[in-house]
Amino acid sequence: MSHTGDKDPRAYSSLVVDGMERAPSRAMLHAVGFSNEDFKKPQIGIASTWSMVTPCNMHINKLADAAAVGVNGSNGKAVIFNTITISDGISMGTEGMKYSLVSREVIADSIETVVGCQGFDGIVAIGGCDKNMPGCMMAISRLNRPSVFVYGGTIMPGCHKDKKLDVVSVFEAVGARANNKIDDAELATIEAKAIPGAGSCGGMYTANTMASAIEALGMSLPNSSAQAAISEDKRLDCERAGAAVLELLKKGIKPSDIMTKAAFENAITVVIALGGSTNAVLHLLAMANAAHVDLTLDDFTRIGKHVPLVADLKPSGKYQMAELIEIGGIQPLMKVLLDKGLLHGNCLTVTGKTLAENLADVNPYPDGQDMIRSLDNPIKKDSHLVVLYGNLASEGAVAKITGKEGLAFTGTAKVFDAEEQALQSILNGDIVKGDVIVIRYEGPRGGPGMREMLSPTSAIMGKGLGKDVALITDGRFSGGTHGFVVGHITPEAYVGGALAIVENGDTITIDAEHNQLTLHLDDQEIAARLAQWQQPAPRYVRGVLAKYAKLVSSASLGAVTDN
Repeated sequence: MSHTGDKDPRAYSSLVVDGMERAPSRAMLHAVGFSNEDFKKPQIGIASTWSMVTPCNMHINKLADAAAVGVNGSNGKAVIFNTITISDGISMGTEGMKYSLVSREVIADSIETVVGCQGFDGIVAIGGCDKNMPGCMMAISRLNRPSVFVYGGTIMPGCHKDKKLDVVSVFEAVGARANNKIDDAELATIEAKAIPGAGSCGGMYTANTMASAIEALGMSLPNSSAQAAISEDKRLDCERAGAAVLELLKKGIKPSDIMTKAAFENAITVVIALGGSTNAVLHLLAMANAAHVDLTLDDFTRIGKHVPLVADLKPSGKYQMAELIEIGGIQPLMKVLLDKGLLHGNCLTVTGKTLAENLADVNPYPDGQDMIRSLDNPIKKDSHLVVLYGNLASEGAVAKITGKEGLAFTGTAKVFDAEEQALQSILNGDIVKGDVIVIRYEGPRGGPGMREMLSPTSAIMGKGLGKDVALITDGRFSGGTHGFVVGHITPEAYVGGALAIVENGDTITIDAEHNQLTLHLDDQEIAARLAQWQQPAPRYVRGVLAKYAKLVSSASLGAVTDN
């Protein structure tokens, strides 16, 4: 494929280091290890999300070093810098979780800030925990310089009583303990064994979902999504990524050449086939916004009608990402989807080749595996990511319906104005069969920060109520959530969405066949209640959460602050 982009490999760094007047800049760079020869090379910023905050990122400093080897070995000059990460798994269910989605914006802003200031010609961005990936990709889109994203890799499973464990196992064990299904000793044992080392959470949760989506988008090297965090394959992935950026510079290929509408459709298709996280909807909308691609909630519905769910992966299935790696990762699945006409094969990728060219020699999954079903024998014939509308969600909501929960639920509202209140009610046994748990004022502006409801949904599962109750919220869900759940309800309660006027005892229907979320009240009653409603005082008036609440858009638009 020919390409006619800007091929000056030093378009940005030359402005910083070339010429007599830039001697002070060079003087400072000598101190961080630049030689005279290095000033003649393209500078590649390596955005590392290393931190000891979380096991998802504790190894990424070594991966950044490997990426630098790849850059420096390809006649570039690597410069490693850091950005933040937070841990959803650690902060889940606490006030601190309000910073989680905010961190996506901070990551994007900080990478843009460093690369823009320092004049790097290209980027390798390495992400581990959930928000790292879309944060890195949003910055890459804004900067539009030759770039490759590298996934830090998945964790290996823990094990207890011959059963594989991950972090969601612990959340669900809390519910089981509250229901006296296990004792304190059993909970402590599961806690101690669930997270055996470095890497992102092990199921098809948000980190593995977004890594798969970015690979399908064409912005990672093939197989980057399906390599263990601590492995030779992952180290080599980083080296190759460093070298690949130099090739992209030579060819003048920029993210805007790769991140097209068709490429985003490919990403959505792969997320659906894998049974990926609802957060993919939010993050792909945000990434598309940064890339100036017109992507909407309705695109997920349109594509979802034709793409089956075929992967039997956690949380709703039984396998972990480490096991998918053993049978070949997502490349064989993508080959099948391409052969069936469900992927756009002509999309350009960071290899410099098209998606179809990358997949040409991929071998099929081994015979006898039951992890990835055939397209004509799916777990669900269409998407599990169901966009609902109705009088409770005039701008849309996102449900995760694998079919295992059923396709419709009607129940009685039990209303909570914060996640903690709902969790306590579940653990206390106040939630019973037929309830629809309503958690509101947890949206992007109302929370602020749109917390994930993994603690309540896991407690429901641990209590054995997974098929008996539903949960709806203007907050989000963890990729580890399963059960009958609806999130991202827009307009959110804080801005006067109908969720704000739901009362205990109201009847609510979730209908995943007709894509409806309905509060069984007539329009006059809803209008009368809204006329009496008053917006609560903001929970934060200073600091990053207050700033975020003022800037953030609706979840239906990706909850972006760069509007």
